[in-house]
Amino acid sequence: MTENGRDDGEAPRLTARDAIRGAAVQLAELLGNQPDSVSALQPRDGGGWVADVEVVEIERIPDTSSVMATYRVTLDERGELMGYERTRRYARGQLDRA
Repeated sequence: MTENGRDDGEAPRLTARDAIRGAAVQLAELLGNQPDSVSALQPRDGGGWVADVEVVEIERIPDTSSVMATYRVTLDERGELMGYERTRRYARGQLDRA
């Protein structure tokens, strides 16, 4: 048995906490904008994660009129960014209709 508690020689599984951090940091490096939050995180079949990351695209005053975007980020089982796409743009003060 290895020190990570696995017998099969594979790397330890990426935790949800590490996936959230990895998605936010790697997307910020690509976009040049700091993420505001991670609003969703789901494990992928076969390993890895898919995260929805909220980013301030255009800062305005008042803050509620800033332009936000949701990016869907796909990470592999090691936490490396495989791809991303913008799925939504909205004003920060905008509420979703139920």
